[in-house]
Amino acid sequence: MITYLLIIISGLIIGSFLNVVIHRMDELQSIFLTRSYCPKCKTQLKWYDLIPFISFVLLKTKCRYCGKAISWQYPLVELVTALLFLLIYIKFGLTLYVCFLFLVSCFLIVIFVYDLQKMLISDEMLYPAIIISLIYLAFGSSYDFKMALLGALISAGFLGIIYLLGKGKWLGLGDVKLAILIGLLASFSLVLVSLFSAFVLGSLVGVCLLVLKLKNLKSEIPFGPFLITGLYISIFFGQKIIDWYLGII
Repeated sequence: MITYLLIIISGLIIGSFLNVVIHRMDELQSIFLTRSYCPKCKTQLKWYDLIPFISFVLLKTKCRYCGKAISWQYPLVELVTALLFLLIYIKFGLTLYVCFLFLVSCFLIVIFVYDLQKMLISDEMLYPAIIISLIYLAFGSSYDFKMALLGALISAGFLGIIYLLGKGKWLGLGDVKLAILIGLLASFSLVLVSLFSAFVLGSLVGVCLLVLKLKNLKSEIPFGPFLITGLYISIFFGQKIIDWYLGII
């Protein structure tokens, strides 16, 4: 129980830092050099304004200094990070693989939110995550490195074909590059579950947005968040999905 609590607290703190990274993606050099401030009134925040999630609740979702609403992104990213860390720990225990997943998940969370906001997958987050994954899978993992590379080839190759056929209108090049990371993490054994989940989720959300008239047929929807969600579905439930599918055919 104490371990769970420590992981949740760590996840909230790390999630708070990830919010800073997301907010300052266009000026990454300022992350460690500039103190946190309100994006509305630019007032520097005190330490008691920065307690993950708790400050958001105590401040009643408003800035202490200007009274403007605090974006719900901040508590949501903190809570999602904490929950994701907890689920990873519950499934895999405390291993080197879990520490690796914690680290890569930080990059994926930033990519997820930034793509939602800007319709852009940041190379500054993606390339380091790919390099870290390659190093871990090559030297620190019990997983078959060749199978991981094959997963990356299948994932990026499939999305690359879609990118070329659609001439960049159906998918962005950033999605193809993200697929490399997705394939490495899902590996050959689960990459199809990951991609299938991403396309199903993307289709369902797209239909819902059309029905609610929040989007039209010409609207663009970022696909990166669906790729990332599909990856975690494959990590947590992939083998069960495969076993279920094989049981009905």
